[in-house]
Amino acid sequence: MKYHFRDRKLLKEALSHPSLSSEIRPAPPDNQRLEYLGDAVVELTVSSHLYHRFPDFKEGPLTKLRASVVSRPALAAAARSLNLGQVLLMSNGEAGSGGRERDSNLCDAFESMMGAIFLDGGLDAAKEVILRLLAPQLETLDPSLVAGNSKGQLQEILQKLSPESPLYRVLSEEGPPHDRTFICAVTWQSKILGQGTGPTKKSAEAEAARLALRDKIWQSG
Repeated sequence: MKYHFRDRKLLKEALSHPSLSSEIRPAPPDNQRLEYLGDAVVELTVSSHLYHRFPDFKEGPLTKLRASVVSRPALAAAARSLNLGQVLLMSNGEAGSGGRERDSNLCDAFESMMGAIFLDGGLDAAKEVILRLLAPQLETLDPSLVAGNSKGQLQEILQKLSPESPLYRVLSEEGPPHDRTFICAVTWQSKILGQGTGPTKKSAEAEAARLALRDKIWQSG
């Protein structure tokens, strides 16, 4: 994660599961308050990122994209990338029942850590860490899943003008096999109506169709 806490008490609190209160008296501060704060910081960071990344998306699609990035499984996966489960401070009972691998605990721990970083280093520091840790989820977002059936909409509009259907072709493929980036174009009557980029051919085609719907090049002479 490459973040060094100035206040180590915040780090300890972020890693303290509420179950500790069953074994330690007086009960130490647990991470629930930091989780509450971190939840807001994570949501703000992802919301801002998506807002600027998809300038043509309305509230509905942006909300759906954000929900997929900040879902419990997604945040738990980010926590696993840090091995947070192995360093969580929890009761023997919680640990013995699989608490170190439980998604709910890992998600809470991730949010708590982000809340602690926010308090310790400020919003910019928290944003930097959050975007770096959630990069896998952000990079694999498929905007076609929330942007509606843009290919179908484009086909319907163009077929009212001509029986000729739009054609999609892959312009380029970049990156290793496990992390490909596709660039696709949609053409109609020898005109390029839009070019889209995405982690799959399908998503790149959908993005090309969405941009074609936005630009309406077929209306030009």
